[in-house]
Amino acid sequence: MSIMPHDYAAILKAIIDGYTLPLTGYHGLHHWARVWDNGLRVASENGADEEVVRLFALFHDARRVNEHIDPDHGLRGGDLAHTLRGSLVHLDDSRFDLLYEACRLHTDGHTTGDATMLACWDADRLDLGRVGIRPRADRLCTDAARALVPWAQLRAEGDHRVEEVLQCWGW
Repeated sequence: MSIMPHDYAAILKAIIDGYTLPLTGYHGLHHWARVWDNGLRVASENGADEEVVRLFALFHDARRVNEHIDPDHGLRGGDLAHTLRGSLVHLDDSRFDLLYEACRLHTDGHTTGDATMLACWDADRLDLGRVGIRPRADRLCTDAARALVPWAQLRAEGDHRVEEVLQCWGW
């Protein structure tokens, strides 16, 4: 459980204030919203911590410096979450560690580990269709994600806007 509720609109504002890429780019706002939605669908099946999954969606690409190869962007996203810890990010140490590690490692190709990190990684991988890649079953972590591939692929390819998530963020 969170120590206190998260103000997602304030978190998003803090992210956007330092975001240097186009908000509508491959790694921007609509991607984060689909990752949020994907992650909650996976979490409902694998028992992941939904609050960590939500925060991962916001932070995992929050400090990319380009739309292509950017090996340290997950680490920078985790570091941003760390700078907001106590003011906007309210997780106890063990849950914050899950968020930080999920962000840091999300592009490393891991497929085993903690259920929450697996849900985070699958949530991001399920949105690969936005860049013309269909997620491979052997590179997904959970059966829940494997079952979602056709649905998620259509949404990613069509740059689907998840209105309920955007509204939750005050967007």
